[in-house]
Formats: sequence, C-alpha cells, structure tokens
Amino acid sequence: MSRAFVKESDDEFAAGELPERPVPAHANYVTLQGLEQLRARVRELAEQHEQLKALSGDDSEAKRKLREVERDQRYFVAQLERAEPVDPAHHPRGEVRFGATVKVEETGGSVETFSIVGDDEADVAAGRISWASPLARSLLGARVGDIVKWRRPAGETEVEIVTIDYPQ
Repeated sequence: MSRAFVKESDDEFAAGELPERPVPAHANYVTLQGLEQLRARVRELAEQHEQLKALSGDDSEAKRKLREVERDQRYFVAQLERAEPVDPAHHPRGEVRFGATVKVEETGGSVETFSIVGDDEADVAAGRISWASPLARSLLGARVGDIVKWRRPAGETEVEIVTIDYPQ
C-alpha cells in the first residue's frame, strides 16, 4: 500500500528503528593497522554517543543521530569482537596472501595496485580491497608472473601478477 494512504506522520516513520548493519558471515580478518582503526572507531562512537545522549532531549534530529550512532556501535563492537588480526610477516613472500600489496597488469595493458585488507579497511578508491572480494579471491595464492581470471560484473578478464609486496 502506498504511504499516501497511511495515517502516520513523517516524524512517526522517522522514529522507527533503523535497519542493522549486516555483519558478514565470513571471518573478520584484519591487518594490525585495521585492528587499531576498529578500536579507534569504537572509541569515537562511544564519545559521540555520550555527547548525543546529553543533547537529545526533545530534539528529534539528535534522537535520530543517536539511533544511528547506537546502531553503528553495535556493528563495530561486533566486528572488533570477531576481529582476527593477521600479521603478514609470516607469509611466504612470493605468494599473494592477506595483507599483500599486489601490482597487476590487465590484458589491455593497464596496471593497477591493490592491497588485500579486511572488510572494514577496504577502500577501492585508495586501492585497498577486501580479502573476500572477487578480485582478491582470484589473486590469493598466485605468484609473480601468474595470470589469473577475475570474474567481475562487467565480465571476466585476466590479470597478470607483476609484483607482490608486504609491509615491513
């Protein structure tokens, strides 16, 4: 039924619960830097929560923001509790594993560099991809010179592993 025929104000609709942020079913591997980022995010949200609690009173916008912060707190606390830090210092240097920075060359000649990180660390624009992404899954286990198939929404392509580096 259209909302046009329902007798409820926008305020009543906005006061409803926000959907939870989905926690991935797969393991929550994180780099050591990612673990620190998770801890910092939990602290930041706790501070925001206290500030908003003091301000909320009758302010509907502050109450909405408080609900968002509480939802995000539940998500990031769960992610921190599930975090499995991975130190790439023990990984074989010649093979792509979690924490690696991999330079690849696509069939057309374009070269890109990606670091394989945890879900909450991923930022494609910055070249950081989740270990659970299709590209990372196709790269895991590969060695320099290997050509791997990357299944993506635009179609399958092949990339060659040019270099593999790990943070010191």
